[in-house]
Amino acid sequence: MNLDPLLLVQLLSLGLVTGFLAGLLGIGGGMLMVPFLSIILTAKGFPAEYVVKMAVATSLATICFTSLSSVRAHHQRGAVLWPVALTLAPGILVGSVLGAQLAVALPGKILSVFFSVFVAFSATQMFLNRKPKPTRGLPKRLGMFGVGGLIGALSSMVGAGGAFISVPFMTWCNVKIHNAVASSAALGFPIALAGTVSYVWAGWDLPQMPPGAIGYLYLPGVLVISIASMCTAPWGARTAHRIDIAPLKKVFASALYVIAAYFLLH
Repeated sequence: MNLDPLLLVQLLSLGLVTGFLAGLLGIGGGMLMVPFLSIILTAKGFPAEYVVKMAVATSLATICFTSLSSVRAHHQRGAVLWPVALTLAPGILVGSVLGAQLAVALPGKILSVFFSVFVAFSATQMFLNRKPKPTRGLPKRLGMFGVGGLIGALSSMVGAGGAFISVPFMTWCNVKIHNAVASSAALGFPIALAGTVSYVWAGWDLPQMPPGAIGYLYLPGVLVISIASMCTAPWGARTAHRIDIAPLKKVFASALYVIAAYFLLH
């Protein structure tokens, strides 16, 4: 399929910036990708009712690629707690499928409000830099299934990789922070894969879908953004080790409040 030059530049720029900021600040790409991809798709005249859902689905699909490179790096350092990740995975798969189905059933405006609340919450956490104190151990298998289901459901509804819940949860349960981050990276793939498949399935027979769409998935966006973000994420990670990123996190959190307000008001 042919992409017009302006759309190609927009998707490429979004991928480059998202990847760099993800590496620099340790944030999930969904917080940036979903709002800006929604703006791009709206400007291209895509059906308004589909735009946010397409942006979420496309964001999840890019995580399928970026999470693999991330977890590979963490695994090489021996930081991934695979027993923890594998215990959470069944609940995550179920939750991701159900969350995607719920998001598809919601009107586009309601999903926008839900996303704005998620972005505002994430911005507040980043602004305060509050870390939960470790007070207990990990729950038993049934409890881990329930937690995994919650992580998967919320992540697939907002196009995120789940770290905004899984990292605080693990650190609260006495998992060391670098192990929590690494194990959360391993959870990104099942969240993204299950959510992506669900959005493709749910939107398969929808009328008026634009060229390049497979269900709610916008394939050109996935390809261009994934390649671009994977190029700049390592650069962002290297930069984070050289500078004090605490002030940058506060600036970025302030920008997220603006994004949340935009989604709430449009």
